[in-house]
Amino acid sequence: MHKLGGSPPKLTVDDKLKVTLKYLREYRTMESIGADYGVSKSTICESIQWVENTLAKDKTFKLPGKKVLKEASDAIEYIIVDVTESPIQRPKNGQKEYYSGKKNAMQ
Repeated sequence: MHKLGGSPPKLTVDDKLKVTLKYLREYRTMESIGADYGVSKSTICESIQWVENTLAKDKTFKLPGKKVLKEASDAIEYIIVDVTESPIQRPKNGQKEYYSGKKNAMQ
């Protein structure tokens, strides 16, 4: 019998689901989750996308839409929105070294 080619998956389906839940619920970075599992950030990103796409394709899994929230607005007293900010790394000193745009031709 012929074996399928390719390398074995880095994360099991169970691990992919746990990674997705950690990412969405705990607001952890992909780098820190990857460090826990010994994989790269890109592997974590691919795993999260795989879980989201798999759930989106499944007909039994469905999140309520905007209409459900609007219809239930009479029963809802509070809506809490998490607006946690994430710092963006930007160069502070020597920014001209990172500049890749066109320079002024008149210089």
